[in-house]
Amino acid sequence: MTYTPPTTEQLFVLNHIARIDAMAQHERFAAATPDMVEAIVTGIGEFAADVYAPLNRVGDTQNPKWQDGKVTMPPGFKDAYKQFVDAGWGSIDGPGEYGGQDLPFTLATVVIEALGSANMGFSLCSILTPGAIHALMAYGTEEQRATWLPKLVTGEWNGTMNLTEPAAGSDVGALRSTAEKVTEGPNAGLYRIKGQKIFITFGEHDLTDNIVHLVLARTPGAPEGTRGISLFLVPKYRLDDAGNPTISNGVHCASIEHKLGIHGSPTAVMVYGEDEDCLGEIVGGEMGGMRAMFVMMNNARLMIGCQGIQIGERATQQAQRFAAERVQSALAGSPDRTPVTIDRHPDVRRMLWRMRAQTEAARALTYYAAAQIDFGKLGDEAAAMRAEILIPLVKAHATDIGCEVASLGVQVHGGMGFIEETGAAQHYRDARIAPIYEGTNGIQAADLVGRKLGMAGGDLVRGLIDDIAHGAADSPELQQLVDACRAVTDWMVNANTADRLAGSYPYLTMLATATCGWLMAIQHKAARAALEEGGGDRAFLEAKIASTRFYLQQIVPAATGLAASALAGDAALEPLATIA
Repeated sequence: MTYTPPTTEQLFVLNHIARIDAMAQHERFAAATPDMVEAIVTGIGEFAADVYAPLNRVGDTQNPKWQDGKVTMPPGFKDAYKQFVDAGWGSIDGPGEYGGQDLPFTLATVVIEALGSANMGFSLCSILTPGAIHALMAYGTEEQRATWLPKLVTGEWNGTMNLTEPAAGSDVGALRSTAEKVTEGPNAGLYRIKGQKIFITFGEHDLTDNIVHLVLARTPGAPEGTRGISLFLVPKYRLDDAGNPTISNGVHCASIEHKLGIHGSPTAVMVYGEDEDCLGEIVGGEMGGMRAMFVMMNNARLMIGCQGIQIGERATQQAQRFAAERVQSALAGSPDRTPVTIDRHPDVRRMLWRMRAQTEAARALTYYAAAQIDFGKLGDEAAAMRAEILIPLVKAHATDIGCEVASLGVQVHGGMGFIEETGAAQHYRDARIAPIYEGTNGIQAADLVGRKLGMAGGDLVRGLIDDIAHGAADSPELQQLVDACRAVTDWMVNANTADRLAGSYPYLTMLATATCGWLMAIQHKAARAALEEGGGDRAFLEAKIASTRFYLQQIVPAATGLAASALAGDAALEPLATIA
């Protein structure tokens, strides 16, 4: 289960897709010089391989332990996390006034990718903290920022996101947690929080001396549904006069879940205000909870999309190594009947190239979306709006890719892939959660054809398609997919809600694949140009040309065939009750 950081690939995508050099032309990101970028990408790769990767199997087999409301992490995790904090890896894109490095969010995405490829379950501790930081920067008070951000930025404290309840899963508006304002005494202005939340990632652990929960709850008299929800900052421990987390705050972990995968990540059932007062600070004003939460949610959705890259990269590396060593059968059609390594057999090569091309496509899509967020911060409104369109594509399509690639990894291993000791099965189990949490992939598709397609009468999506078309001149397969996406988009804009939703998932896959195809075509041209100029790593460039060609010629055409499903409408989906 050796992990090798894909540093050359990451730098290539940062330069040719994210355009990290263009970001550095702006004063805000001037520190992102080529030397700095290379140092960060190389450094986090080495850290992930040396510190996090050896704990991947440990976390899978020696799960976090819950006892009397406390969770103890697997051996080695606490020391590894301390090294992460001490090295400053959590502060890459943090605000400088609160101890961050003020570097692009795109570089922080690379950091998360590296950590997650090395150890997906463990890296979840660092995925939600940036969202908490962004929410406080957007909607927190100056006092809240000064109090909580310095240690969230360093990672000394981690942040969580508390949405889901036993009777309110994806329907957040059905939550029943309450928040009642304290009007008298030393805690006046705070809110008493009561309720239960489930599926809280790293809701309890022993890595830090405090945990900052951002909790959705309803104030007395607030309307039903999402409109009446508020957001509260609820620490595990309140701070004393010296700013130390010493005051118990009625936050209790009732249990942790026993899961299919990501065993290194404790998924907690959290209870607030059951045995003692649980006090929280409101963030963003009463009934402003969803607005503030979506700042966290969009960040989290991109980070979860990044997990598709993580699992894809790790599974691909493992499958390639296995196939290069496993000797079985002579090459079909060859007069030499000597058995060969399985990576020489055509169908295994097909699987390996598909794994590699899909993983590279997911990386390009995710880095591109992260870069659009950064350019948006620099005042590029078109980039900010493009990021809005891309978020559901990244979250849904990249996590679908992670599941597919992990499954192919098991297949390449054959029967050994189904045996836990090889590690291929762990990737498959770990990958399966990503299409579910932070808004299921079906919800991402609904968001695309509902809210996102409706922006500017469909012109934002059409603008993306136009850009793809401009880059598709040398690829007839991609041009066909562009034409199909354009036709389905026009139909979707005028279709009723039920028909749009019925075709939303195939449409999302078409649009995401077209976007990936465009980004792969850009890389194909860049690799060819570099090869002709005689610069760069020749073996890498030749492999990049091969993977991008495979994507455009073999993966893109399949997405064009989804148009019929996207256009079929609600009538094509018979109610199950009518089926005998």
